[in-house]
Amino acid sequence: NEDINVSLLGMPEEEDWVLYGPYSDKSLMRNKLIYDLSSDMGRYASRTRFVELIINGNFKGVYVFMEKLKRDKNRIDIAKLKPEENSGEDLTGGYILKIDKIAGSNVGVGYNSQNSFASKIPPPYAGVGEIRFLYEYPDAEEISLEQKNYIKQYVHDFEAALASDDFKDPDTGYRAYIDVESFIDFFILNEISHNVDGYRLSTFMNKDKNGKLNMGPIWDFNLAFGNADYCGGGNTDTWAYRFNERCPGDFWSVPFWWYRLLEDPYFVDKLKTRWFEYRSNILSNQAVLGRISNYEKEMQDVGAINRNFNQWAILGKWIWPNNFVGTTYESERIYVEQWIVDRMSWLDGSIGDL
Repeated sequence: NEDINVSLLGMPEEEDWVLYGPYSDKSLMRNKLIYDLSSDMGRYASRTRFVELIINGNFKGVYVFMEKLKRDKNRIDIAKLKPEENSGEDLTGGYILKIDKIAGSNVGVGYNSQNSFASKIPPPYAGVGEIRFLYEYPDAEEISLEQKNYIKQYVHDFEAALASDDFKDPDTGYRAYIDVESFIDFFILNEISHNVDGYRLSTFMNKDKNGKLNMGPIWDFNLAFGNADYCGGGNTDTWAYRFNERCPGDFWSVPFWWYRLLEDPYFVDKLKTRWFEYRSNILSNQAVLGRISNYEKEMQDVGAINRNFNQWAILGKWIWPNNFVGTTYESERIYVEQWIVDRMSWLDGSIGDL
């Protein structure tokens, strides 16, 4: 019953880890792929390793062993914020917030003032529920009232600046509150994967001491890269940030941020420059498909893929919410590859035309 920091599989030592079973992702690699691409951009994402899981002699198949997102010098590297740090420079960070469903460990019932706060500005295509920001670090049980008020006011001030008539002003507009490059990279990662949960669920953001609001790290992309059969999840030719236009009744909404940011020529120009720079190296078709090939080879060389699908006979079967059902592992891998090629091509034109 004691937390012990250890290094596992060559990763920096910590006490909390995740064993993720990619059951509905029959390529087995969607989360690992997007996390590795984020790392290539210089944006921390959970470190991952393919593993085969055996519990008490029972084979459980291929899992992805990964870091849990935590404030840590080797994970989300922001200042430690103690409960008694309630004024001055100390109060400015670090914080981690997330837009997400309620987890079982949250304080109180449902969304409430103890565990979260609400956006004051409704999304352009509102769902059933309002957008709420959950306290991730310090968590709802430890964050002080002063700390709650500070980070809540900071987000409200950012949103007010972004919604204002002067939102493009570099000093009084949204740029005074956010790290623009982190928002651009977050946008690119969600769009290349057309993540149906993107922007509205499993969406983390953080603020360091004396720093601006950063988007990320990214998290939970098992339904991305064409692996969702609802609300256009399999599309390669629509924007992920416009999810609520396709599904106006969904409970969780995309904040107005992304629509508004794309109205600013400064943001759009930086997005274009960054996109085409990435497309010339880490996001080139050759680079991304090369990663997929290496993942497959790593698993095939030891027979892990065959063992996994002998244990879980799901090839050729629809598992929620598959958009594509292949009868072989190869067909599942080819689907992901072709989907990515088509998606990148559409984004080349669509980002270029913004």
